[in-house]
Amino acid sequence: QVHLVESGGGSVQVGGSLRLSCAASGISGKDNCMAWFRQAPGKEREAVARVYFNYDAIYADSVKGRFTISRDNGGNMVYLQMNSLKPEDTGMYYCAYRGGYCRSNFMDYAYWGQGTQVTVSS
Repeated sequence: QVHLVESGGGSVQVGGSLRLSCAASGISGKDNCMAWFRQAPGKEREAVARVYFNYDAIYADSVKGRFTISRDNGGNMVYLQMNSLKPEDTGMYYCAYRGGYCRSNFMDYAYWGQGTQVTVSS
């Protein structure tokens, strides 16, 4: 059974940085995707960044150049470095996992962490 645990959220001011971590257990091999999604109140959950094992990552246009997703060599840890944070980055951030290639739709992911809150204030 796959189990995901996020950490690293918090409150920062505009322009600040945060690093989110996600520890995964129950996964193995290389044919899998880990992703970060976020959800703001009243909005649909959206893909922020995703990476198929350690291949090139894919980012939402709104975070390109500011966020970086990475995985450790074993593939069981995934990080999201968030720089130059903006108020519109506020939301609950979720780590997600799926076997196979990455997808942008949250409905294609079967495994989720509990989420970690990110709040950016001006």
